[in-house]
Amino acid sequence: MLKYVLVGLVLFLGSNSVMAESPRSELFDMDAIRDASTLDVKVIQDWHLVEGRFPTRQKQMTILVGEMWPGQPYRVAVSLVVPADGKANGFLLTGGNTPERLQEDAKIFALEQLLLSGGVGLVQTVVQEPRAMGLRELGTKSNDRFYRSLNAHDKVQYWAWPATMMRAITAAYSEKDHFGVGKVAMSGGSKNGATPSMAIIHDDRMTAVHASVSPIWDSPLRMCDTKAWEELKAEHGEFRHPFLGGHYGPIYNHLALEAGRSWEDLQKLARQISDDVFITRNIESLREREVDMLFHPGTHDFVAYDLSWGGEHHPTIPIYLRANSGHGKKSQHPAAENDQRNRDAFLLEHFFADVEPLLTSPTVKHQVEGDSLNISVRFAPDSGEESGRIWWINNRALDGSPDYLKVDIPEENWAEMQYDQKQGVWQVTVPLDPEATRIDFFTNHRKKIRYQDQEYSTYLSSPYTRVVLKK
Repeated sequence: MLKYVLVGLVLFLGSNSVMAESPRSELFDMDAIRDASTLDVKVIQDWHLVEGRFPTRQKQMTILVGEMWPGQPYRVAVSLVVPADGKANGFLLTGGNTPERLQEDAKIFALEQLLLSGGVGLVQTVVQEPRAMGLRELGTKSNDRFYRSLNAHDKVQYWAWPATMMRAITAAYSEKDHFGVGKVAMSGGSKNGATPSMAIIHDDRMTAVHASVSPIWDSPLRMCDTKAWEELKAEHGEFRHPFLGGHYGPIYNHLALEAGRSWEDLQKLARQISDDVFITRNIESLREREVDMLFHPGTHDFVAYDLSWGGEHHPTIPIYLRANSGHGKKSQHPAAENDQRNRDAFLLEHFFADVEPLLTSPTVKHQVEGDSLNISVRFAPDSGEESGRIWWINNRALDGSPDYLKVDIPEENWAEMQYDQKQGVWQVTVPLDPEATRIDFFTNHRKKIRYQDQEYSTYLSSPYTRVVLKK
């Protein structure tokens, strides 16, 4: 049974009242997370050879993550895959699987073959809504408890999902005949982008994260900043959306208020928990650990709904923006990249020394001159970027608003950039609409990465930039 410590005032689980003050957040007892003796492994299929075009050795099992609250265990399925003829050193960890799929032998696709051929293993577990795991009652009870307690340990997304990924590492490393200690990279989208982004803050065994359509930064809306919410209401009126304005996923503000909590309680929780969940709150320590990161937040995503704020305050965090992309977006911009293979190249470069590095975030400058906006983007010397392309949108609605999602970048609002060899910058001039009060833009740049006999087109964006033209 995992122990966990919540430091601060009265511990909710030992309190007679779920309305007690929200405790300070210290979600994970890392000694307990790393304790293999508490995994309570139940083997589905023990280690066995899986024949085929690419033979592997595999094991399927379930493990105990811990207790969400006393008497409520949380178990997940885990599948382990290593090369057929040797031990894996490090692995790719993913959570976008189902319990049913992980009872069977894993299929090995092209990227996985390259990783396994280089001695990198695969660890697959389940980060899904409880109802998708056959745990509907637990999910309902978890949410009900959280809305009343505002105790982060009660909520699946704050405790159970990150703990799942960390415990899966413990399970893999307990198989000492099959896994040696090495790099641990994670990739996924939505909840499987948010969860590894949170887990990597706490677990220094993790070394890389590639995350799509998931939160990155602690913007004012996420922090329940009163001024930000009043500004949004003044421009867009009252609205409810299951995600817009949420702290780190679905918005729980209204339900917590209806359960008797106050706006001040929500602000207090945001202050207490944000160091535990946001990349931006931990960027320096992650860089000291030399963690590799790449994010695909989407330009029109209801989870990563705060591009403008993020671009202004955290321009060095590496992102790729596919124009008009996000959860549920079916029609993307006609000029958006169709050959992007960022994830594959990112993972290959992370695990293998003979892969050229991807691009790092450039700097961007702009200047209004008459009826034009002049823009220049500069990469570090000898970065190897091969192209530049810009997109823009006029009078875009505020971050976190319904219109932020609804109104696409117009099909005609893009252009190729030109490289100025003498100055070492990518340049473009964008015509300004005389009716525009603000203009948002970003640029994308390609670099081809080669590994063995394959070529991978990678793209990195400049910081998303909003220029105010008229007050």
